[in-house]
Amino acid sequence: MKRQNLFAIVAAALLGGAVSSILAITIMQKRFVTTQDLLNPQLSLVSEQAGSTAGNVNFTYAAEQSVNSVVHVKTYTTEVPQVDPFFEFFFGQPSSRSYNNQPVQRGAGSGVIVSKDGYIVTNNHVIDGAEKVKVTLNDKRSYDAKVVGVDPNSDIALLKIDQADLPFMRIGDSDNLRIGEWVIAVGNPFNLTSTVTAGIVSAKGRNLPVREDMNQYQVESFIQTDAVVNPGNSGGALVNLKGELIGINTAIYTQNGVFNGYSFAIPASIVKKVVYDLMEYGSVQRGFLGISMSDITSDNAGKLGLKDVISGVYVAEVTEGGGAAQAGIRKGDVLESINGISINSMAQVQEQVARYRPGDNVDISLIRDGKVKHFKVTLRKTSSGDNQEVAVSGAFTAMGATYANVSPQLKSSLRLKGGVQIVELENGKLKSQGIRKGLIILRINRQPISSVEDLAEVFASARQREVIIIEGVYPNGLQALYSIGI
Repeated sequence: MKRQNLFAIVAAALLGGAVSSILAITIMQKRFVTTQDLLNPQLSLVSEQAGSTAGNVNFTYAAEQSVNSVVHVKTYTTEVPQVDPFFEFFFGQPSSRSYNNQPVQRGAGSGVIVSKDGYIVTNNHVIDGAEKVKVTLNDKRSYDAKVVGVDPNSDIALLKIDQADLPFMRIGDSDNLRIGEWVIAVGNPFNLTSTVTAGIVSAKGRNLPVREDMNQYQVESFIQTDAVVNPGNSGGALVNLKGELIGINTAIYTQNGVFNGYSFAIPASIVKKVVYDLMEYGSVQRGFLGISMSDITSDNAGKLGLKDVISGVYVAEVTEGGGAAQAGIRKGDVLESINGISINSMAQVQEQVARYRPGDNVDISLIRDGKVKHFKVTLRKTSSGDNQEVAVSGAFTAMGATYANVSPQLKSSLRLKGGVQIVELENGKLKSQGIRKGLIILRINRQPISSVEDLAEVFASARQREVIIIEGVYPNGLQALYSIGI
């Protein structure tokens, strides 16, 4: 009897185990099926991207497509020896003695080849002030590079090397970039060539108010990522998983000089337009709406008289004679979209307008008195609609003088960060006040001047003033200050 009970217990245990196993298998199968459903390619975080599979992001394709198109940029200047004045008094002028002033490397960064015939994009701050620029490819070939043009306001510079059939990177569409999308950064941090790091897009349309070199014409609408970027990455590529260039790495937010979690890249939409202008005209043809703006927040909406509006961009002022004023836009309007693209920050307005040239039309949708209105605005050369011409060579003519951007060589020799030089001078107000040909204008009414576009805008806005104060320096180092009546 006891033996029969024992057999019954064993049989029950075996049957229970079998049932449990079947149930467990069924549950596991159900979990597996559920997981497979979640990993359906249509629901993939990075859909339709080359080199990625459902649930398994693969960066190798993007890296292989981009690493050979990123170059190492090195800059050089000639250091002038410092001579003790007492030594000079007793032993003669430095010019009477021979120095072997060889160029010395002063900095390094990265660049991206964007055409097979040798055009390379980098940051303006990478090559600013350099007397010589050298580019090293990923295969270790090195070339002297020519500076085709620079745009300090977008921090873009265009270089050219004499070589054909180079591996270039296709420029992608940064507008279609999504927050949370995977990207890679390719560059040369700390002179570690061809370094690839990965991260996600953390934000778009980001500006950096903490920058010390900002001016009112600065174009800032960065792509923010958490891909590791360090000194030496500047000018390098931000790449999507298709291997396309969607940004130029430019800055990091840091308190100690190295990566602290976030990096910032200039969107390809801005890069593409600036590069084309520098190739075609030698300078950037930038259009202006002719407005002053303010971001809208829950804190200032009431003060601005906006009851139910916390999106869009507030029009704080409209410049008389500018494109916006001519189209009918008023102070107090709230911009909602430009050419059908929604805007919620001043940085986004800058990014959209920066794609167009003077004379181009943009469609503006805005809210006025609770109603949506539409306007077509013709962009002007300056915010006030001034008709002074900026020539294709980058020269600018006004007040009896012709101005041009300061050459990299002259900026380097005088240790300048920017400036505009008077290259031709006729009889007029400037000459009558003692200004001579060759003066490099550094500031007007204490506002820094970095390019002829800056100068055109300042002159236009200063027309209602009685006097402008011009600060500058001559090529021989003589500093000068002039007061000119308008």
